[in-house]
Amino acid sequence: MSPIYEPAKAWRMAVLLFLFMVVNFLDKIVIGLLAVPMMESLHLTPSQFGLVASSFFWLFAIAGVAGGFMANRVATTTMLLVMALTWSVFQIPLAMSSSLAVLILSRVLLGIAEGPAFPIAVHAAYKWFPDDRRNVPVAFFSQGGSVGLLIAGIVIPQITQHWGWRANFYVLSAVGLIWALLWMALGREGRIDARHSGVTTIGTDDRLPYARLLSDPTVLACFLLHFVAYWALALTLTWLPAYLERGLGYSGIQAGRLYAVIVAISMPTVIGCCWLAQRMLKRGATSRAARGIFSAATLLLAGGAFIAVWATDLAPIWRVALIGVAVGVSPTIYSLGPAMLAEVTPGAQRGAILAIDNSIASVAGVLAPLVSAFFIEGIGGAKGYQAGFAFCGAIMVVGGVLGGLMINPEKSRRTVSRYLAARTASEASGPQSVAG
Repeated sequence: MSPIYEPAKAWRMAVLLFLFMVVNFLDKIVIGLLAVPMMESLHLTPSQFGLVASSFFWLFAIAGVAGGFMANRVATTTMLLVMALTWSVFQIPLAMSSSLAVLILSRVLLGIAEGPAFPIAVHAAYKWFPDDRRNVPVAFFSQGGSVGLLIAGIVIPQITQHWGWRANFYVLSAVGLIWALLWMALGREGRIDARHSGVTTIGTDDRLPYARLLSDPTVLACFLLHFVAYWALALTLTWLPAYLERGLGYSGIQAGRLYAVIVAISMPTVIGCCWLAQRMLKRGATSRAARGIFSAATLLLAGGAFIAVWATDLAPIWRVALIGVAVGVSPTIYSLGPAMLAEVTPGAQRGAILAIDNSIASVAGVLAPLVSAFFIEGIGGAKGYQAGFAFCGAIMVVGGVLGGLMINPEKSRRTVSRYLAARTASEASGPQSVAG
């Protein structure tokens, strides 16, 4: 019997993945929220701290790709459990050491363990939801990241104030272990694949040369859009709390609360954008319009907002509002991008392509903190932070325009289908096959 969509079980898994992303982003943001006390306590310069922050992403991409290829063969339930357990372990050295080398090594190891997290979570969800129902659940559980940021913005400054900055890492270790226990009790592997997803032109057992997949314009456009959105994420994770405190003059508690407000507003914004895209699909819009052009437009809006933070003479609260707009709409591609990649990728190769997408984007996680540190040290004051935001905005505008022009899932799917049909016909007629 063909696997069928089971809404109750599928959404139970989405809730567990939501919690998984909460833990994931707590681990990511903690360094940014501890920037000021860590730099003061350990006597770190902005460049040294930027090195610690960016080290998380040094091997993130390689680990993500390796994990994606592994996900083509290993159950996602197993992979997610192992990742959560290792996250808990790698928090402990951060709590115990004052050595810059140990801090960097611990963040590198944590980055390796978290590299495959989001694409494996998406891959796991796609085994429970068919194509025409994927936008909203992925948008929902990806907002676990926003909830993680929201919780972090409120709780981490309080923990730091009462027990010191090191206590946060012990708490994160315990939180990761709790999620792992929940996953062991409730996590299950889904059985929906491409044959039952609503995309009938590419079967789950088909395989394409990776050179062909990775040169497809839609795949490249998804990679580009994700990269520029991730630059904004890495920038805000590392330097937004410090900008609110040192650049705009808010106290540590106020900065944490403002950060929480920005994240709180972004959550319904992203889910609403993805719901609108899914509704457009149901009303007959093409995937290019409802997913591709729509995602590019959100990045153009976000880029313009970041540039305005630098280019306009506004009161601090309005600068915060502009950053809120950018943070609110830019993550839309995190849900719509994987859905487009799944449209043009055979199910047997989906885990690898999703991981390659996330890993290429994560390169921005290495670059954004360091490039921004260059502006912060070189210009100084609020203007230095704002120049970093403007640079990010320019990248988003350029990436949004290029990605919007390139992306076309329907055309890519037709091209792949013709290739598969030609290869099948060639194999049926003789030993020679279509060159890849």
